[in-house]
Amino acid sequence: MPEIPDQLSLIRRGAHEILVEEELGQRLGQGRPLRVKAGFDPTAPDLHLGHTVLLNKLRQFQDLGHEAIFLIGDFTGMIGDPSGKSATRPPLTRDEVIDNARTYEGQIFRILDPEKTLVMFNSSWMGEMSAADMIQLAAKHTVARMLERDDFHKRYSTGQPIAIHEFLYPLVQGYDSVALKADVELGGTDQKFNLLVGRELQKHYGQPPQVVLTMPILEGLDGVQKMSKSLGNYIGINEPPDEMFGKLMSISDELMWRYFELLSFRPMEEVEGFRAQIAAGANPRDIKFLLGEELVGRFHGHKAAGEVRARFIERFQKGAMPEEMPSVTVAAPADGLPLANLLKEAGLVGSTSEALRMIRQGAVRRDGERIEDTALKLPAGSEAVYQVGKRRFARITVAEKKVS
Repeated sequence: MPEIPDQLSLIRRGAHEILVEEELGQRLGQGRPLRVKAGFDPTAPDLHLGHTVLLNKLRQFQDLGHEAIFLIGDFTGMIGDPSGKSATRPPLTRDEVIDNARTYEGQIFRILDPEKTLVMFNSSWMGEMSAADMIQLAAKHTVARMLERDDFHKRYSTGQPIAIHEFLYPLVQGYDSVALKADVELGGTDQKFNLLVGRELQKHYGQPPQVVLTMPILEGLDGVQKMSKSLGNYIGINEPPDEMFGKLMSISDELMWRYFELLSFRPMEEVEGFRAQIAAGANPRDIKFLLGEELVGRFHGHKAAGEVRARFIERFQKGAMPEEMPSVTVAAPADGLPLANLLKEAGLVGSTSEALRMIRQGAVRRDGERIEDTALKLPAGSEAVYQVGKRRFARITVAEKKVS
């Protein structure tokens, strides 16, 4: 195993919170593989990139030499996770849960190492519990503690109904950690309460409390709401390569960095290098290409990743760019030419104020990618196709301004 500081550095990447990091360091210091658990309720048949944020972290633990437990919540799926819900969600039937669970096993090994992954179903122990056992479990938590949870508190305060079975969900999820003797449990930020219940229940059962690691909720293609199939802002890991790549190319330049941190396996030092390249005038589209190729390669293989960029460029050039457009050369000072000035000098706008307005409206593109940075400067030596609105195009070369 790598040295503890190196392990902690990788584990911290992208994490929202580690409770308690000191405890994690102590367990790593024991020199044994930790049992790291991540649970997924099979509420839908397909996983999307938002789900893979946890899977990526679980894979990192595997690469560090730890034991990954992928827990399929076939029992909890029939209860229905109330996290973040403003109303009681209808429980799934046993048949629906089993059908969805079958598809999960085929998808997770595109990320996890099957040789190092233990796949478990929580019905293995919960299905064996008697009514008396469940009552004993329920006795280990209070209604007052449950109502401390934000979503339960809001629903109670506003008179929205809370079904009794919803209180069972955090208890069952917590008991999963007892049954598995988990050292670490991973979950989204919306799962924090449930994960902490696991710590408390382990104490009740005489076990060392698990370390809780929460990961951010990944924003969808809109960059605002969480990735969700119901919202239509998702990228499914089973989507065809071209569709996946096209969706990734549609995200904003700012959201790209979030995806690099949470979805990419590239070292953060390399990602920071990409930021420096863009600051120096590199086209963000070219960096986004690297992200798209990496993720397509992960889910569809290296051959698909090698072909998808060329097809994307070909489709874009044929479908969006006119066959003929003016070629313009503009001069830039040593520190670069502001984008608004470039557009004016190339004749794509009548004034820099119009250029700034079009940039703010999202009407300016470079090689097909929207540019949103009004302060962007283009260095000498760069060349790209610029578009303003739907019909104004020019291939602009930035040359170094000669000093007389």
